[in-house]
Amino acid sequence: MPERLPPGRPKASAAFDPEPPVGGEPVSPPPGRGAGGGGLAASGSVLAFDFGIKRIGVAIGTLLGAGRSASARPLTTIDAEGNDARFDAIARLIAEWQPVQLLVGRPLNEDGTAHEMTARCTRFANQLRGRFRLPVDEVDERFSSTAAEANLRERGLSWQQRKLQVDAEAACIILQTWFDNHAATPATA
Repeated sequence: MPERLPPGRPKASAAFDPEPPVGGEPVSPPPGRGAGGGGLAASGSVLAFDFGIKRIGVAIGTLLGAGRSASARPLTTIDAEGNDARFDAIARLIAEWQPVQLLVGRPLNEDGTAHEMTARCTRFANQLRGRFRLPVDEVDERFSSTAAEANLRERGLSWQQRKLQVDAEAACIILQTWFDNHAATPATA
């Protein structure tokens, strides 16, 4: 079962609306290109986020370099009130895991069009870029929560257990999808 951060904190009841970074909100790079628009790092940790209004699921994986497989695992669910507590929890994860890449699930309608949560997730990705100065990719997350719920149900978890783990499991699916699509891409200087 993924660890929940921060311990003992109540669930957020208000919408999480990330604050824009100092100096304004940066323009998001094209999906799949990261903050710098270059290739992928040769290897290192990758953190993926399944952003939600109440919770943020987090998964961790290791990019092993071009042509080598990589795998993801659920890490935690950030279930904290307010922007400061959420970004403090993210800062602790970044300090601990020292990722070379961050990912944010980008929700879309079934037909590929954007909706209200798409803009919120893009803003969250921009916040991560601005605060942590790391490359951030947005990953199409259509059906990741549905797949996560199905995975957890197949493992025989009760609805209460699934509720606690579904966000981190969705982040894991987002990360594994990104690995499957991008890990074989050669790094560029």
